[in-house]
Amino acid sequence: MSKTKIIEIGSLVSDFKEEKLLVLFDETAPPELRDISIIHQFDEKTQDAFQPGKTLQIGNKEYTIEKVGSEANSNFEELGHVSIYFKEDGNEEILPGAVIVTPSVFPELHVGDFIVIK
Repeated sequence: MSKTKIIEIGSLVSDFKEEKLLVLFDETAPPELRDISIIHQFDEKTQDAFQPGKTLQIGNKEYTIEKVGSEANSNFEELGHVSIYFKEDGNEEILPGAVIVTPSVFPELHVGDFIVIK
């Protein structure tokens, strides 16, 4: 299980709601990326946390991990970075640093919420 806490919500995060895209970075994120990102701090970290079939919980909303890009886990472990797409259509090609989850409902986000992969 990996568990991380939202410590900052970038001012432009809501602009990605229509695209159903959420960008995560840990607290080492560079200033130019903080506005578009959810900044989080790890409580627990496991290797290869993102796996198809696992559950991603953001606050009290649960999602099923459908696809995982080839670099998503290593980027998440090293930088706390991953791009999460909330999509029903899993037939398209996935970007290396991305994860696709269902359902395609953008989560409500609050500082202090936890993001858990189990």
